[in-house]
Amino acid sequence: MVSIGTLYLSEAAAVTPRIKAIAVLAGAKFDTPANYVHYETNKTPEFTSKFPHGKVPALETPEGFLLTESSAIARYIISRGSPNASVLLGGTPEEQALVEQWIHFADTEVNVSDVMLSGLFAHKFPYSKPFHSRHVGRIERGFNTLEKVLETKTFLVGERLTLADVHVASVFLPAANWYLDKTNIARFPSVVRFVETVLSQPHIAKFWTIQWPEKVATYAPPAKDTKKKEDKPKAAPAEKPKKEDKPKHKEPEPEEEDDLVPKEEPKAKHPLDFLPKSTFNLEDWKRAYSNKDTKGPGGAIEWFYENFDKEGFSTWRCDFKYNNELTLIFMSSNQIGGFFNRLEASRKYLFGSMGVLGEPNNSVISGVLITRGDDVKLSVDCAPDWESYEYKRLDLTNDSDKKFFEDALAWDLELDGKKWADGKSFK
Repeated sequence: MVSIGTLYLSEAAAVTPRIKAIAVLAGAKFDTPANYVHYETNKTPEFTSKFPHGKVPALETPEGFLLTESSAIARYIISRGSPNASVLLGGTPEEQALVEQWIHFADTEVNVSDVMLSGLFAHKFPYSKPFHSRHVGRIERGFNTLEKVLETKTFLVGERLTLADVHVASVFLPAANWYLDKTNIARFPSVVRFVETVLSQPHIAKFWTIQWPEKVATYAPPAKDTKKKEDKPKAAPAEKPKKEDKPKHKEPEPEEEDDLVPKEEPKAKHPLDFLPKSTFNLEDWKRAYSNKDTKGPGGAIEWFYENFDKEGFSTWRCDFKYNNELTLIFMSSNQIGGFFNRLEASRKYLFGSMGVLGEPNNSVISGVLITRGDDVKLSVDCAPDWESYEYKRLDLTNDSDKKFFEDALAWDLELDGKKWADGKSFK
């Protein structure tokens, strides 16, 4: 069997077992580099010259064809597999469309929320009850939908295993591993049967471990250091000196015990706290923005120009990098809301107005940020996903930048024919 090329993988990634299983089912072979080290190799100039985003899985064929994104790689592997492998993509145009539908469903309705909750449980960003409840609700909705569909079906598309089955089952498994306790297993018997049937297929079962949890995982605050300070020994009472023994010169009094205990280090200040005091009060701006009309005489934008301190603050354009992954408008709006939630630690330094522009399955996320200082990273890097956005400093003396800034504040921004559909403010 001839190798289709070199495939760079991270063994810790959830997509890796899926890629390997698809290759087995398709009768295809690929090579893996022996010296690949994740987070090192994929950051080297040699790697990023081929794959600019530095993302894996990444495929390089002998012909020099380069490909990333797990779903695209899976389809390519199938196309290079045995003659019968094409059935994994569906036998008719309708079946092929359904395969695409279910892959998209799993990624947008379950995988996104599972990743977000995993980050929340691992304390990668501050806990938010509404954020937690929203993503648990989305996962439950995904399980309910899949349960109804599978009540009368073994596989999702047609009567044979397809890429849709492997993709959906492998996406649902991580969520099921913390969500499907004894009670929920009883509620979703068809989902349980489906996941076990698909991922236990001969030759690919070795890539997964199926073990249902005893109870649904919940958020637990980070463990605190409860170690108590050791009891301080009480000093023996000193004998009072006799009058005749009273020294002529007063001896220095011994230091009190508390003075001998190292003082607790003060919390480190944020780098932005060291900047010179600014005449622009961000809280006053937020109130003006909330209470005034945005545009027009006496409006918030007029207030902004009258009070803005360009030495102490800066304005930025912020664009989501992965607009091709956006689907429904409300989901894209939730993407902004999640980003803003994770910026909570920078609320005193930052203001934002961002929106979804366009229509379902053809939209972009864009907007503006006003931040203390001239380095936006200092305000946004508290959010784990801050690098999912591109930042460009705006020059408000430039007509184009000024129009973009004002339109984003007023929620009537339009880009390449895509009109503002929904928005959120960070205040």
